[in-house]
Amino acid sequence: MKHRYLPMTDSDREEMLKTIGISSIDELFDDIPEKVRFKGELNIKKAKSESSLLKELSHLASKNANSQLYTSFLGAGVYDHYKPIIVDHVISRSEFYTAYTPYQPEISQGELQAIFEFQTMICELTGMDLANSSMYDGGTALAEAGNLAAGHTRRKKLLISETVNPESRDVVIAYAAGQSIDVVVIPEVDGMTDLNQLNSLMDEDTAAVLVQYPNFFGQIEDLQTIGEVAHRNNSLFVVSSNPLALGILTPPGQLGADITVGDAQPFGISEQFGGPHCGYFAVTKKLMRKVPGRLVGETTDDEGRRGYVLTLQAREQHIRRDKATSNICSNQALNALAASVAMTALGKKGTKEIAYQNIVKTRYAKEAFEKEGFSIVFNGAHFNEIVVDLKHPVKELNAELFKKGIIGGYDLSLTYPAMTNRALIAVTEQRTKEEIDVLVQEVKTHVQKLEALHA
Repeated sequence: MKHRYLPMTDSDREEMLKTIGISSIDELFDDIPEKVRFKGELNIKKAKSESSLLKELSHLASKNANSQLYTSFLGAGVYDHYKPIIVDHVISRSEFYTAYTPYQPEISQGELQAIFEFQTMICELTGMDLANSSMYDGGTALAEAGNLAAGHTRRKKLLISETVNPESRDVVIAYAAGQSIDVVVIPEVDGMTDLNQLNSLMDEDTAAVLVQYPNFFGQIEDLQTIGEVAHRNNSLFVVSSNPLALGILTPPGQLGADITVGDAQPFGISEQFGGPHCGYFAVTKKLMRKVPGRLVGETTDDEGRRGYVLTLQAREQHIRRDKATSNICSNQALNALAASVAMTALGKKGTKEIAYQNIVKTRYAKEAFEKEGFSIVFNGAHFNEIVVDLKHPVKELNAELFKKGIIGGYDLSLTYPAMTNRALIAVTEQRTKEEIDVLVQEVKTHVQKLEALHA
């Protein structure tokens, strides 16, 4: 059958109206006062046939740029990474993509085991004691971490680094407002968290310090030092981390993190024009009972066979709302499964190799830009991304690159007004030497044209 749905016939409608005891559709709206009802026709296009509608939508979709047809150097939180072909094969199975929450373990062992494996692999990457079954995305996971810290310490101030993804910072601020928590931004200096400012801002009301690793500019923060400062006042140390980078970097759990969160998008989840993604949330054992969302545990049945169940569900659906660890959290089971399949397919060696390629190729791009006279703004250790001074408005350069089939870097002036003409260039394992060379040469050519015009 080619129909995506079976439309309702006039006789179907009449039978339904008769069943509920009314004579017309209008009677369904009798409770709405006549004076506030809309009169007239909505300002929308007239209905089309299915074939005509599909043709129009396909035409509109073809206008989108994607990383299959364009070479992408855009990152800033969403990246073009290698996605093992097996990922889509597994998550396309109906028992996975139609499931929501496995409340009935006797019929959900496959999904529960997959989530358990996700939790296990996240713990191995982060160096933390336990992880939950996933969250909406990295931004909301970080916000939940801030709320957890405030509740655990009974304090009302969060310190968050300016080098944390600006969108994630906004989410933290929005969540904190509902809990009357103050969020104070620690300024950046040379692309890193300003340690002097951190020291001066710390006080006995600080619930936690929140940083990103690698940070928004691709720089590697000194987690050990930041963690020591945070713990001086018995505050918690929260790290938002790219899980792929942890294939080669020291895990936050080994550097003093109490909570490690992030977005699993680099593992098997396409960019998808910005979402949906999958957040992860991992903690030390002392915070186990404060974790938002769901956890899957391993147990045995009455015959001694291994099995998996949902456990420690301190959500508002399961306990009194005022006692819940979170009122605005859920999980992304299907995307968590995608991440699990990707991590399994890559294995420890594959994950480390891809992380290494991100470092090497980013280094190559850095040297290529410098060779052509462009300045790399921050020169510390970096992963995946660099900040390049393009000398001219990034928006204009990106428009020219787009004509050449290249998606340029993120315009930092959009969220950091002082960083005019600076682009955040992402170089993943997907980029080849030739693609990097073309990017640099196209930027150089366009800049030369602009400078000739203004000479």
